[in-house]
Amino acid sequence: MEVNPDRLLSAPSPVCYLHGEDRDALLEAAEQLLAEHGQEVLRLRVDISELDRIQMEMRNTGLFGSHCCHALIRNAEAATPKQGERLLALTAEVEAPHRLIICAPAMSWKKALHKKLLAAGHIAACRFRFPDQQGFTRWLARQCHAAGVTLEADALAYAGERLFGMREAARQLIERLQWYRGNEETPLTLAVVMALLGEKSPEALEDWCHAVAMRDAGALSLTRALLYEEGITEVQMISWLGTRMQQLLMYRWFRSQRHRNALQAAGVFGEARTRVDREAGQWAGPELVRAVERIVTAEKQLKGAALEENPVIVERLALDLVMRGRL
Repeated sequence: MEVNPDRLLSAPSPVCYLHGEDRDALLEAAEQLLAEHGQEVLRLRVDISELDRIQMEMRNTGLFGSHCCHALIRNAEAATPKQGERLLALTAEVEAPHRLIICAPAMSWKKALHKKLLAAGHIAACRFRFPDQQGFTRWLARQCHAAGVTLEADALAYAGERLFGMREAARQLIERLQWYRGNEETPLTLAVVMALLGEKSPEALEDWCHAVAMRDAGALSLTRALLYEEGITEVQMISWLGTRMQQLLMYRWFRSQRHRNALQAAGVFGEARTRVDREAGQWAGPELVRAVERIVTAEKQLKGAALEENPVIVERLALDLVMRGRL
């Protein structure tokens, strides 16, 4: 019985099978299922090798009234064929108010156990697909709303792009936003979100990215200023520049397809919205592709694939992008 993730908590079956690529979302849903039905519940978090313990607790009769057990199996994908058969047999024994939650974030679709769990009519099966960036941003917006935090549109887009796929980091940001917001009700700005995400000198970084994208020779002196005067890390500079050049590439593509809002479709946010159109005019399409590839190479070099000092890697990257004919 297939169930949509949004309707999992209301699934009628006491047995739930959670699988898919988005491990964070899967485990979050599993914990929500485990926490239901108040305080008078025995909650177990066990491995696939501990099926005996689940069976024993669910068969026990409480001395002072009804006995309810919720059990979460954390690693069903590691089940041996014998353990898989025992698990299937156990699912047939579970009746409300007991609950069995089977987590298998890395389960192969080819595995026989996976196919049998999906085919069982008494099991609520739910797949957690890894979201795209827009889906993650929508999830982040819902979490902010639930926490009473309001972000400006650019701030939300920026946070979604920077935290894409990292749900725990997103929750930590929301907690910091709550502390910062206090009793104020006005939406929080992009500058606030950047600061709370640890971005150093965001305005200077934006000006540098613009100078590089415009292929302005002054970008070379800005590179040195950020590295040696502002003390911005090479990784942060590469991250910002990579995002900008990817936005330029996507913007050109959506514009060529006559998209009604190429800026929004390309994920452009903040001050870049007023600059990307002019920047795109400085690049031919194949050049932009090579520029993005060059940034990926520089990122690998920063991670240990080069003998040069990290500042030199960034300076050479800026030179290659600004000077025509070097890509």
